[in-house]
Amino acid sequence: MGRLFGTDGVRGRANEALTAELALDLSVAAAHVLGETGAFGARPAIAVVGRDPRASGEFLEAAVVAGLASAGINVVRLGVLPTPGVAYLTGSTQADFGVMLSASHNPMPDNGIKFMARGGVKLDDSLEDAIEARMGQPWQRPTGAGVGRVHDEPALVEDYVSHLIASVGHPVSLEGLKVVVDCANGAAFQTGPTAFRAQGAEVIAIHASPDGININDNCGSTHMGDLREAVVAHGADLGIALDGDADRCLAVDATGEIVDGDQILAILALAMKADGQLRGDTVVATVMSNLGFVNAMHAAGITPELTKVGDRYVLEAMKSGNFSLGGEQSGHVVMSDYATTGDGVLTGLHLMSRMATSGQSMAELASAMTRLPQVLINVNGVDKSRAATDAALSSAVAEATRELGSSGRVLLRPSGTESLVRVMVEAGTADHAQRVAERLAAVVRTSLSL
Repeated sequence: MGRLFGTDGVRGRANEALTAELALDLSVAAAHVLGETGAFGARPAIAVVGRDPRASGEFLEAAVVAGLASAGINVVRLGVLPTPGVAYLTGSTQADFGVMLSASHNPMPDNGIKFMARGGVKLDDSLEDAIEARMGQPWQRPTGAGVGRVHDEPALVEDYVSHLIASVGHPVSLEGLKVVVDCANGAAFQTGPTAFRAQGAEVIAIHASPDGININDNCGSTHMGDLREAVVAHGADLGIALDGDADRCLAVDATGEIVDGDQILAILALAMKADGQLRGDTVVATVMSNLGFVNAMHAAGITPELTKVGDRYVLEAMKSGNFSLGGEQSGHVVMSDYATTGDGVLTGLHLMSRMATSGQSMAELASAMTRLPQVLINVNGVDKSRAATDAALSSAVAEATRELGSSGRVLLRPSGTESLVRVMVEAGTADHAQRVAERLAAVVRTSLSL
């Protein structure tokens, strides 16, 4: 059996791979490992638990809460709120750990269990391994007054919204800005519109009626067609697209053009540098960030530090360098002065605040970087282990790199979970990028054939 924890907790098809029994066993193990690393012994350990609106979250929440309380953990049930909300409240309530039930942008049948350490930060691999190793081990069950107590604190969500609003500063008003918010029928269906309205924006919320089934269903940051149409139809200044657990944010300008995560990161980096808030004049991104972003940052005197793909690598680099901003092209943006993880509503607030203070439109702000055409081809059924050592492929990559020169680049990435290699090419024109990508993909198929 492979490692239970993936890059973002334990995920799978709910009631198939991710069962109530697994959730309960996992929570008991987490109670022992995380309870012991917190204040266990000095007082009963405390965990906060939140979820997105998926139907399966109802029974999985019950299983998680039962497992934690049976192991002597006092549980605070937060109800439906974004992943970054659970992270924030884990820290602000001084809980020993937090639990979020969500599969983020994945389709409704999936779900996930994500544990957060004290302070609302991601678990180290060593802690995840310890939880996994603890599963199924004998343990002393508390009885009587030793069992954990469970109570609901949905009002804590208001503290999270207040924190979001305070992050932009009360003098900043969004009055006069009209925004369409696609809530993805997800966890931020209330907190997102509430936070934007509290700062004075005129808010039109779409896909903000979760029924447990419709989360991420042709809406949100992975399906932006409805948002683009709504922005134009309502004459809005911009649109904000969240995902199911609201840890991502993408945007749309007044004409319906998409503003992706690289452009959002560029806008925020330039704003923070101007305000003296960009520590080290550095922004952390991944190797998948568009070359146009990298060029724009260099031109502005900002160092782009590029990591492997994945928010955990972005967070690691931010922590090690004490940097204040990082993110991914997907819209997962981390502002470490205010959050321990990506926060779509927080990102949206700061984007609109930049519009308000600069007097520029979203399109004008996004023009700070010129996005180069980017082509990605997934080559399946190949021996990905030889991608870095095959002589013919290395020669083809070197030739393509020389051909593109400073106006483009090539990136080959073996998949971490599948037998495929991702070929990414950027160039001055879409046709040029497509030709080079197809040529390299053909070499991958031939040279790395199984």
